[in-house]
Amino acid sequence: MANRNDKAAGNVAGCYYVDCNCISCGQCCDIAPDYFAEDAAKGGMYVKKQPTDAEGINACDQAIQACPVEAIGKDGE
Repeated sequence: MANRNDKAAGNVAGCYYVDCNCISCGQCCDIAPDYFAEDAAKGGMYVKKQPTDAEGINACDQAIQACPVEAIGKDGE
């Protein structure tokens, strides 16, 4: 389970976030490229944009399910 107290740098404020356990597999970017991006300088992924509609929320929820290390959370602020 992702830890909102260990968020990766670059996450925009909001419900969804990526924590520092991310292994940069890229699945979240494949599933929801409008919302996730890779931090090339520091490694890992981050949430670049929060979803505002049902389609975006569904895509981000699918990314949570696909994350092999459970580094994506939905309880952020």
